[in-house]
Amino acid sequence: MYKRILIATDGSELAAKGLAKGLELAAQLGAHADIVTVSEPWAVGMYDAMGWSAGYEASPEYKKDREDAAQKILQPALAAAHAADIANVQTHHVLDRYAADGIIDTANACGSDLVVMTSHGRRGMTRVLLGSQTAEVLARSTVPVLVIR
Repeated sequence: MYKRILIATDGSELAAKGLAKGLELAAQLGAHADIVTVSEPWAVGMYDAMGWSAGYEASPEYKKDREDAAQKILQPALAAAHAADIANVQTHHVLDRYAADGIIDTANACGSDLVVMTSHGRRGMTRVLLGSQTAEVLARSTVPVLVIR
């Protein structure tokens, strides 16, 4: 069945449900679990009179702050994996990528044979306006995707 499961999380309450289900599946199958969180590109920039970026994303603190925020998501997820008696687990932080891109790239790099993630289940105009990283992963993934609601 599945030997390497990628579980995507953003640290939200909904993503915690996906994490729990993904870890449960990995434990039952004796699969390796990879847990990924993606820090999307910093959208707000400031420009000086010459047009050069003087924003936060250019500062030395940027990468450290993003990594610290990711570890606040990944460390509890890692603890949950250990509590579920999953022997083989790794965490991954993808910096400055959109969630779908980071998830797909990580699944490919890890050799995952299943991706587990959550969806808010938006429909109609709300989905169109807000977009859906889950829909993007479903459309582009070369491996099965299990969506938890």
